[in-house]
Amino acid sequence: MTQTQWVTEIKQRAGRLPRGSARTFLQSEQQRLQQHTLRASGITLDSSKEAIDADSLGWLNGLAEQLNLPAAMQALFAAVCVNPSEGQAALHWALRMPESLLADRLGSSEATRLQRGLLESLDFAHAVRTGTKHSESGDTYTAVVHLGIGGSDFGPRLLADALEDLLDPNITLRFAANIDPIDVSRALKGLDPRRTLICVVSKSWSTRETLTNAGVALAWLKQGGVTEPSLQMVGISARPDRVRGHLGPFAEVFDMPKEIGGRYSLCSASSLACMIGVGPDAFRAFLAGAHALDMHALEAPLRDNLAIRLALLDAWRRIGMGLPTRAVLAYSRRLRLLPAYLQQLEMESNGKSVDLSGRTLHGPGAPVLWGGEGTIGQHSYHQLLHQGQDIIPAEFILARADDGDPVMRRVLQANALAQAEAMLVGKSAAQIERELLADGMAPEAARVLAAQKAMPGGQPSSIIALDRADAFHLGALIALYEHRTYVSAVLLGLNAFDQWGVELGKVMANVIEAELAGGLDGQHDPSTSAWIEALRG
Repeated sequence: MTQTQWVTEIKQRAGRLPRGSARTFLQSEQQRLQQHTLRASGITLDSSKEAIDADSLGWLNGLAEQLNLPAAMQALFAAVCVNPSEGQAALHWALRMPESLLADRLGSSEATRLQRGLLESLDFAHAVRTGTKHSESGDTYTAVVHLGIGGSDFGPRLLADALEDLLDPNITLRFAANIDPIDVSRALKGLDPRRTLICVVSKSWSTRETLTNAGVALAWLKQGGVTEPSLQMVGISARPDRVRGHLGPFAEVFDMPKEIGGRYSLCSASSLACMIGVGPDAFRAFLAGAHALDMHALEAPLRDNLAIRLALLDAWRRIGMGLPTRAVLAYSRRLRLLPAYLQQLEMESNGKSVDLSGRTLHGPGAPVLWGGEGTIGQHSYHQLLHQGQDIIPAEFILARADDGDPVMRRVLQANALAQAEAMLVGKSAAQIERELLADGMAPEAARVLAAQKAMPGGQPSSIIALDRADAFHLGALIALYEHRTYVSAVLLGLNAFDQWGVELGKVMANVIEAELAGGLDGQHDPSTSAWIEALRG
């Protein structure tokens, strides 16, 4: 089936279903909850509140068979070139596969090459935590500063925040990503240069923001009395040849394989600062969870495959229903940075309008992804979710178990379930008007207020529940979203592993920077030219 054919049919099928149809399906389809509940690696998906009927779900599964989506998963794990524009495989999954299994799959030399940087960084992290790796002065490290941006920042920042309670109390962990001088200044503020380790992550070792911040950190170490700053600098890159030339001859260097994209690099040496912070054992648990979900994505039957199911539902909502956004609502303090991480993972991967053949997509591409943290969002954008003019699919992420007060945990879980149900069922103006009249309100006032308080419902949503909010299940969750993103790209005919859209602005920024510094005026639109002139002053 061609993309034009299935896009046309998915629109026709979804177009026949009225708003609120999921309420009807939940009551009328006897096996609905069973058909819409999938489970793997300690993660449960309940998509029964999605606006899709049993017949259309079966059609989606048939579409996945016709398009041979399981074969796409096989290709990913066979190290086939799934990134044709850059001529390489995508091997993020290889970082968390046990070395013996990876050697059986790709050969021992390739397994060693891919995992060398990761294993060396785990050993290095252990040495820092135990004090056998120390600063130039011979002191143990009391602070680690992670410098990176984009894929070299979102993932490690999420992991460190999620597992904050595991952080070594004797080592302060900080992050800086923005080229805004305030960012790196705050990251370094109050730290002892003689006992601070700087981790610099840049796959290409050409990222302007990261290298600029690294230069500031180098100068800070020198000003703080460190004679040879490179002894307290670590570089993680696919271009190790460039690292020591920039950081200094004694800098530690860990390899990031070229087949690992930045936004897929959380399981690599790029998370060294996190390994030091939360400990190598917790990071290995994270890798184990990701590997467990990898094997599910690779081996599970199509109809039971979490990644494929989610990708199909994404296509149903975005293309079939024409819904341009999706909200990720994290009912877990540990996952409060998940929406920001997923914004990059999904929108940088699939935010495209041209397929692998250079043709314009027949239907819409990836949705705009946004969201935030649990009950905090209820006092913010949930107003729009319940009563706004747009239908916005929501993804509720929660944990069955976690540390802390069990009563508070129950309240948090109750809020997640209540919000999902309220978005589905809503409350009619007629019902509200009856209640107001029963309370003695005048008829006309009751009619007006009821119209303002009514909530139409019919907002599709899914629940994704982790058995526990720990390192293992966080790893599984990240892997699930990675594979969902990849399958969505295959479905749309996209390359999930390149990102040409971020390049033009970088090139233009270099030109404008030179002009702001007093260089010759270039050719710009009138607004840009005016701002260049204004900012020069």
